[in-house]
Amino acid sequence: METHERAARPWPASQAQAITSCEVRTAADLEHVPNHGYDLKVPFASKATLESLAEKFPTPFHLYDEAGIRRNMEAIREAFSWNPGFREYFAVKANPNPALISILREYGCGCDCSSYTELMIAEAVGITGQQIMFSSNDTPAADFAKARELGAIVNFDDISHIEFFERVAGPIPETVSCRFNPGGLFQLANGIMDNPGDSKYGMTTEQLFEAFSQLKAKGAKNFGIHAFLASNTVTNDYYPKLARILFKLAVELEEKTGAHVAFVNLSGGVGVPYLPGQAANDIRAIGEGVRAAYEEILVPAGMGDVAIFTEMGRFVLAPYGCVVTRAVHEKRIYKDYIGVDASAVDLIRPAMYGAYHHVSVVGQPGGEDKTRAEASETYDVTGNLCENNDKFAVDRHLPHVDMGDLLVIHDSGAHGYSMGYNYNGRLRATEVLLHEDGSAELIRRAETPADYFATLDVLPEVHERLAAACEGLTGIK
Repeated sequence: METHERAARPWPASQAQAITSCEVRTAADLEHVPNHGYDLKVPFASKATLESLAEKFPTPFHLYDEAGIRRNMEAIREAFSWNPGFREYFAVKANPNPALISILREYGCGCDCSSYTELMIAEAVGITGQQIMFSSNDTPAADFAKARELGAIVNFDDISHIEFFERVAGPIPETVSCRFNPGGLFQLANGIMDNPGDSKYGMTTEQLFEAFSQLKAKGAKNFGIHAFLASNTVTNDYYPKLARILFKLAVELEEKTGAHVAFVNLSGGVGVPYLPGQAANDIRAIGEGVRAAYEEILVPAGMGDVAIFTEMGRFVLAPYGCVVTRAVHEKRIYKDYIGVDASAVDLIRPAMYGAYHHVSVVGQPGGEDKTRAEASETYDVTGNLCENNDKFAVDRHLPHVDMGDLLVIHDSGAHGYSMGYNYNGRLRATEVLLHEDGSAELIRRAETPADYFATLDVLPEVHERLAAACEGLTGIK
């Protein structure tokens, strides 16, 4: 098996010129890029590697790039090395696979958890105590109790949750956090990024000050503030602007409540370039932007001991995962369709949000490598669910696709498998980790019909018949 190769190849001069003259921000911008940007984004694994993997692991499967994950974590750690207390709390919701979380743990990452089962995953890989940030909303009593049991930092989403926590989980811990929502719109120089005022998360400014006072009176000694104001920003300006807002707020909170602000959690929102040709965030520039705000606002206020936390689930993993699938049907009616053996069960973002995920046609085993071929056809790439939105791509310019061709759906390392579901009784796929040495490891097997029917054991007769029918079956697609 060949080791994987990423974007070390330069773009043709004509493409480079087009990208320079057209900043790619939306899928529509790709119309101004030669070949519609098809070959500007290539899989992190070579064709030979993908073919070898597809022989061992039937398609579809999720594939993760260990080398890419490690490079990225080294860059993140370097970008914030100026802050001694820095910690990335990986958002488990982005990808809850313990094998991947264990890699991140090697780089000092904690876990951002939002449910009982996510807390269980963190505990299972040895992440406990204040290495866990528990951020939830409309939180069940059992979840708060588990967070308290593990010694996690609880990030209160609402002021009413303080009394609720005491009632169901016990005394307020010495270290706590509160989630802030400033309301209104969040804007940068290039436009409106998101609408916090329409979000269900966080406290108003007034509630935040009252929450700090209440928590301090109940024994809390170390405080943090948290905010998530925009999603998937592809700009180096988001974190620095958010940091300035939160740093000024931290100074005011400490002055007016007497509470010791120990950390500021910038949460997530740092995005990735899903579009080919789209400029990627520079995490080192982002880190320096936060540093400048820190030294301008916190240090003069005598708060140079404040730790910086982040929760960059998408930025940490999205580009380093993909869905490997195979073309199994072709349909030509009013449009041309390529049916693959993956579906929204495996990656729901295009169906749910209309999100762009780049599709590379890899080709046939032993045949032409189509990842840089001319995009000569226009297809909708579809899954097999009985929903018309089960499409990975709509009117997408691709090379000619032959039945049996391998295809790669890019940037699914975050919010891919984790958002899977079982509509139509479809089963979730295998997860595979491609190691740095080119070897591959199964890190989650595919679901089987027996898994799907397991919770019907409350209907003994039906369950018995289904269990008998499942004998000898593995994953069915």
